[in-house]
Amino acid sequence: MNTILKTFTLFLCLLFFRQIIQAQDIHFSQIFETPILRNPSLAGLYNGDVRIQTVHRNQWNSVTDAYQTTSVSCDYKKHVGNGNDFISFGGQVVYDKAGTIALTTTQILPAINYNKSMSDFKNVYLSLGFMGGLIQRRLDRSKMTTNNQYDGTGYNGLLSDGETFSSNGYSYFDGSVGMSLNSQLGDNENNNFYVGLAYHHFNQSKKANFYNTASQSVTPRWVLSSGVRYEMANNSYFTLQADYNRQGAYQEIVGGAIYTMRIGQNEDVRYLFHCGTYMRWRDAIIPVAKLEFQPLAVAISYDANISSLKTSSKGRGGFEISLSYQKFRKNNSSLDAVRCPKF
Repeated sequence: MNTILKTFTLFLCLLFFRQIIQAQDIHFSQIFETPILRNPSLAGLYNGDVRIQTVHRNQWNSVTDAYQTTSVSCDYKKHVGNGNDFISFGGQVVYDKAGTIALTTTQILPAINYNKSMSDFKNVYLSLGFMGGLIQRRLDRSKMTTNNQYDGTGYNGLLSDGETFSSNGYSYFDGSVGMSLNSQLGDNENNNFYVGLAYHHFNQSKKANFYNTASQSVTPRWVLSSGVRYEMANNSYFTLQADYNRQGAYQEIVGGAIYTMRIGQNEDVRYLFHCGTYMRWRDAIIPVAKLEFQPLAVAISYDANISSLKTSSKGRGGFEISLSYQKFRKNNSSLDAVRCPKF
């Protein structure tokens, strides 16, 4: 166990000595439904062989044109070697549309994660994951207005906007790396924790702007993630999760707790009902409800705004809904080959 902690600590130290960051990325409140987006080393850390998740977010509809964000991710794991190691393959697709100029961002990011078993007797995994792919951004220039289009009496759409964009869109390649430690707590295999650190945009693309200049680069982002799951009784358990994001001068802390109740008798558990509250520090209170009817699950959450914008927004923020599918395969399953983390 000391070797595990030393390796993980060294990884954290190496990452923290890298350059500080400068802009904000897309985010979701339901962090438990976007694990690969948080950290590619969280791929495969679930009880099953196949997992598909999608989340849709609608934000700030009461203040301006709504920010619409949709994420679809999937991961699949396969046992490797003669031990309990496994490798996870997956990917993340994100589509975001923001503001009056319809600024859209599309991300297509395949991911791979190697999960190394560190114990022959219980669930202890050290995972190293990579994610990388194409990101494209576009805007609708016909909807853009600038101060150059005001002629002294009002807005004049016949005037040039004065911008020298080389095109209405650009694309670039992006990469992320992450490491996580997932371990069972005590003798109960249903009690476990994880901690992970991811470094996004490590390649810092030099062509990430509409002017096609190399003077600006994509700002890297750190994500420190953690979580604990603990059984209270045979039919219930608590889950606590949190993320700390830092990107240049911007930082975000989001976390919370969910209580889960199993509905059914003994092995015949038909449903799992989850409810709880998350919080984005100094921004929003986020009530969450989720119903699992395996292999499917649906969750809803709402950001009740508590920031300085609450007067304009009247406390309204973002609504999210997610749908997930998680299942063991009938044949060639990892159920018996791998001690699957049950987070």
